[in-house]
Amino acid sequence: MRKAALLHNPDSGGRRKRRQSELESLVKLLRSAGVEATLILTDSPEHAEEKTRQAVLAGCDTVFAAGGDGTIHNIIQALANTSVALAVLPMGTANALAHDLALPMKVLAAGKAALNAKPRRVALGRIQYQDFKGTTASRYFVIAAGVGVDAHLFYKLVPGTKRRLGMAAYYYRAWHLWFTYAMTRFHVEYSDGGADDPKTADLTELLGIRVCNFGGVLKELAPGASLDRDDLRLILCRTSSRLAYLAYVARAVLNRSWSIPGIDLAYAQKVVCKYPPIAASGKKTSRIYVEADGELLGTLPAEITVVPNALTILTP
Repeated sequence: MRKAALLHNPDSGGRRKRRQSELESLVKLLRSAGVEATLILTDSPEHAEEKTRQAVLAGCDTVFAAGGDGTIHNIIQALANTSVALAVLPMGTANALAHDLALPMKVLAAGKAALNAKPRRVALGRIQYQDFKGTTASRYFVIAAGVGVDAHLFYKLVPGTKRRLGMAAYYYRAWHLWFTYAMTRFHVEYSDGGADDPKTADLTELLGIRVCNFGGVLKELAPGASLDRDDLRLILCRTSSRLAYLAYVARAVLNRSWSIPGIDLAYAQKVVCKYPPIAASGKKTSRIYVEADGELLGTLPAEITVVPNALTILTP
């Protein structure tokens, strides 16, 4: 590590003054180790991407994502398919990627770990979707992409609620959604490269997951997922049963290997999600949302693929 930019989203997590002090201490530590380090504050997703691109052009070999999974999501849009490494400083709400990488949860400890870390080249997910202006757009993701129930959760989260209440906001909204969501179905085609592809399904929820350990209560939500694989671990929810959803979450929380009727796991390299044909009644399907790394993106139609060898991450 010779030259590093530390990009910090002050709205990630909480305790803004304390976090600022920790980051300034880390900058001093990096400089004492001979690294040309600069702390950069960001105020929007677009700003984070712009500052990351500037850091790459300025010759930085490392960009620290000082925030949560949303901050990481914004930064990897500019780091994808470059040689510049991503270092993670877990300062967000869930910190799923940091948990999967087994990073220290303290800022200074995570920074010290990055100084002695090994570069790890991994694949990234890529999702193409329709944004809220009706234009086709695409984003890279490193943790997971979702269509249906979980994306509707992020749609329902009031801006600022996550920052004020943390994971309590997620749990409250998820519980409320469990009772109220209409379980709208959409059509999916997915392929793992086998001879009997593509496979099809009508789902109420799809998750394409890249990490093994989410941390927190969910831990191993999709057994078999790994950043070291060049595919997605799919959770396919064919059921509209609320009890089945609850049972699957309980399965993850309790670390059990229960088989839940209507919810399957699969591997895939490509997934296409579409609205179902309009029924004979002529009723239009409700809008179905799309998210990636916990960030609401837009709506269907969507296509999810994997880009091999796309990102360098510093890991212990």
